[in-house]
Amino acid sequence: MSSFKGVDLFGSGPHRFEVGRQGRRVVTYAAVAGDPTAPGSFSAGDQELRVTVRGRLAAATGPALWTLRDAIAAEAASTSGAGTLADGLGRTWANVKLLSFTPDGPTDRGREFSVGYTAEFGRLTE
Repeated sequence: MSSFKGVDLFGSGPHRFEVGRQGRRVVTYAAVAGDPTAPGSFSAGDQELRVTVRGRLAAATGPALWTLRDAIAAEAASTSGAGTLADGLGRTWANVKLLSFTPDGPTDRGREFSVGYTAEFGRLTE
């Protein structure tokens, strides 16, 4: 079971995890100096960790689907501390925050109610 802070936010439907760019952040001197002709670049620390979860929330009723959506949106808006994100396959990311939640497209209504979403988690260097 995938989870964030021990809560199954995404298990109502199919979902997948994607890890973003990793490694060192490289900045060009041109970007810093404001001079497009300045040559070269330098390392400016590590990339901040980003993990994106994409999937579909699914429920038997419209109100139940809104309950699922609201739980994720509330966590994204929360100023509470970071937690552990688990993908359900043994991979975990400690000390991350839910940075954003975006429903993707309209709600599908059929045998069940569902909506696509994108949720972005990150470990910020503050």
